[in-house]
Amino acid sequence: MDYSLVAVGGVVVVVAAAAFSKRLGIAAPLLLVVIGIGYSYIPGVPQIHVDPHVILAGVLPPLLYGAAVNVPLVDFRRNFGSITGLSVLLVLVSALVTGFVLFVILERLDLGAAIALGAVISPTDVVAATAIGKRLGLPPRLLSILEGEGLVNDATALVLLKSAVAAIGLTASSGFSPWGSVGSFAYSVVVALVVGIVVGFVTVLIRRRLNDPVLDTAISFAVPFIAFLPAEELKASGVIAVVAAGLYSGHYGPRFLSPQSRFSERFNWRTIQFVLENGVFLLMGAQLAGIVADVHVEELSADKAVYLGLLLAAILIVLRFVFVWPLLAVVRQGEARQELRVSQLTLLVDRLQGAAMGTARWARQVARGRASGGPGGASDAPGRRSQERAEKRRAGFVRQVERRRNDVAQLKSEGLSWRGGVVLGWAGMRGVVTLAAAQSLPTSTPYYEQLVLIAFTVAIVTLLLQGGTLPLVIRLVKIRGADRVADRHELATLLDEMSAAGLEVLESPDFELPGGGSVDPEIVERVRNDTLLATQSAWERAEHADADDGILKSPHQQYRALRHEVLAAERAVLLDARSRGAYASRIMERAQSLLDQEESRLEQLDSGGRTE
Repeated sequence: MDYSLVAVGGVVVVVAAAAFSKRLGIAAPLLLVVIGIGYSYIPGVPQIHVDPHVILAGVLPPLLYGAAVNVPLVDFRRNFGSITGLSVLLVLVSALVTGFVLFVILERLDLGAAIALGAVISPTDVVAATAIGKRLGLPPRLLSILEGEGLVNDATALVLLKSAVAAIGLTASSGFSPWGSVGSFAYSVVVALVVGIVVGFVTVLIRRRLNDPVLDTAISFAVPFIAFLPAEELKASGVIAVVAAGLYSGHYGPRFLSPQSRFSERFNWRTIQFVLENGVFLLMGAQLAGIVADVHVEELSADKAVYLGLLLAAILIVLRFVFVWPLLAVVRQGEARQELRVSQLTLLVDRLQGAAMGTARWARQVARGRASGGPGGASDAPGRRSQERAEKRRAGFVRQVERRRNDVAQLKSEGLSWRGGVVLGWAGMRGVVTLAAAQSLPTSTPYYEQLVLIAFTVAIVTLLLQGGTLPLVIRLVKIRGADRVADRHELATLLDEMSAAGLEVLESPDFELPGGGSVDPEIVERVRNDTLLATQSAWERAEHADADDGILKSPHQQYRALRHEVLAAERAVLLDARSRGAYASRIMERAQSLLDQEESRLEQLDSGGRTE
């Protein structure tokens, strides 16, 4: 059987599994793993053996970049403490504990190799947890923490893996060094952050000047590797470089990139992520039969390796729960201290603003004195410049305090309760990175085949056990997701602020067209109505959040329904003209694009406040 046929069949299976997973109530990654395992035991099919470096250097960078570019940097910053604890401290503790257990049980395994496997099985998989969490409507803060953990913990594990692998085969006196690993980790993180931010800055700058969505998206496909490869060459963490570049691009893209470029990039990256994310789980299951067949029974039987995998999976689950509860306590204490600090800073801001008002009155008096023939002129210039600098510093300080106040308000409104702690503790699924990293161990490592099987067992057990029962856990603890009604009101309020700024442009008496000249009042009114459309629609949805009939009877919903009917008639004419060959193809494509853009705009209005 040709491998190309297997690949095509894999894509078909991925699409089919994703389509039926919702009906079955099972997350697609779990279903694909089971399908892959079933495939691996079909007699006569080719065994799947994938070079682990293809996964770690070819699949992991675009996966992480695609996830990072969609993670709001604000949420990552607000939950930085929780993310760091889970993705760095927990990974290190898990690697050392499980590594020591293996070191004690397996006689011929040295400490470096044992900790290497501990590093392999320690990081959780970002795809499995968030795929299930989003489908079940987990609170946004929990999803942000899980996504952030999945983005960073691979870097921690891979850096520790490199340090442990370097110690394999060394003497006991010069073997694995914890302090050396700390220094290596610090170097890897700092250098990778610099590389990632520089790559993000340069690529956003280049993409800003292209003005071509196709070229822009093509460059975005290369960004993960542009960040990954230099960082790896510098012996730093390519994973962190990719995540940093993705966070930077996602944060500054709306400011510098055109809407067409962002739309094209979002659509294409969603497709790539879908294929890669689901494909790697299918691939993971498809390797099982080959992994079991490679085990040398005379060293350690496959059954005993599986039992060891089950033991390590149980240890990892317990360790995560033991770690999560103190972490939540520390996070709550930190938030309480931050709230107290912000209240103190707010009082200071009030005093500064009072002083600023006094300074402004003094400045007006000085200006009136100069206007009446008093002292002034060039001699007052240094004082004015000093006052302007002080005002800028004061405005910057006020803005920082406002940001911290908003952080406290958001964290307080999405507090981590014991329910969130239970879900966070149970969402410790491992994924394909665990298997690929295990296969990247030196083949000369004692028990190499058994260690790969142990890692696979940990990944499969956590995926199927924790991933399969996570929906039940979420239902049992009765955790609630985002408040739909509150979200719709918040969206409408934000759109109010945006439209108010837009309407100020229309109401400005000094406004002129870019080429000069005034604007027809009828055109101004038309633009005003278009500006208010989204806001009024959002408020209708907010005020009738639990009454769909009320929404359907609203004027703006009637407008959209009628506009949909008009567009359907226009599309029918377009398709008829295309079938008759009445117009040039390039003209047909332009008309098609205009229809697609208008329908996309109406769909956004129809979605209104749907944030769930």
